[in-house]
Order: sequence, then C-alpha cells, then structure tokens
Amino acid sequence: MGVDGRRLVGVTLDESSVARRSPDVEHERKVAIFDLLEENRFSPIGDHDGPYHLHLGIEESRLVFDIRDADTRPLGKIILALSPFRHLIREYLAICESYYSAIKSMSPAQIEAIDMGRRGLHNEGSELLAERLKGKIEIDFDTARRLFTLICVLFMKG
Repeated sequence: MGVDGRRLVGVTLDESSVARRSPDVEHERKVAIFDLLEENRFSPIGDHDGPYHLHLGIEESRLVFDIRDADTRPLGKIILALSPFRHLIREYLAICESYYSAIKSMSPAQIEAIDMGRRGLHNEGSELLAERLKGKIEIDFDTARRLFTLICVLFMKG
C-alpha cells in the first residue's frame, strides 16, 4: 500500500444520538472534519488498501470506528470501550463551555489561560486515543487530535 492510501477521504458521524447542536459545536465538527480530510495518516492493520472512509459512532456505550473503503463498502469495525475516555471527555466538554463563554466577555489573558487548559486536555485525549488504537489503526498525533475532537462532538449537546 502506498503512502497515499494510508489516509481518510471521508468521515461521517453517527447523528442518531444528537438531536441538535449549537452553532459553536457545529463549527467545531466542520473544522475538525475539514482539517482531518486535508491532512491525516490513517492505516488500519490488515490487508485492505486505502484510502478509507470512516463512520464514527457510539453503540452500547462503546466507540465504533466503522471503516470502509473509498466507495463506502464495509471493511471492518474497531470497537473501543468508552470508559477510559469518559472522564477526559467530560472535563474537555466542560472547559470548552468555559472557553465559549470566555471569548464573549473575558480578557485575552483569561481566554488564553482557559485555552491552554483546553489544549492540554485535548492532547491528553489524543494520546489516549492513539494508545487505545495501537495495533489496530496506525495514526499520527494530528490525526488523533482531530479524531478526539470528533469523538467529543458526539457527546456535545448544546
């Protein structure tokens, strides 16, 4: 498989669990998907050539990576327990709410402090995701960051 095949060319989220998202959350989703598709490294372990399409969702309290070929034919699913992510996701979503509030009324220094905390949690979640996918899907750190954002979007309600 060439390097060009080790990438995502499409990403969809399971929308069944979320009725409606706020404009901030919808913006996060769009930016994460755009950035992910612009540049990523995604290579499931196995003999399937890419590029790939990923349907990301939650089923029975588990995170599901439904991997398909570029024509969306099923190649397989990677299923991860959500429990290792729950605390980080909860903290990340809380700090995102603080950040969205801060950008409307706080000083640049206060916004930067909140954003530093937000980035730290995001990095931690990205590292955990890469670790949990090890031996299943090869991804780089930037791809893990964008995928973690999309996982969090699945939990965002506002």
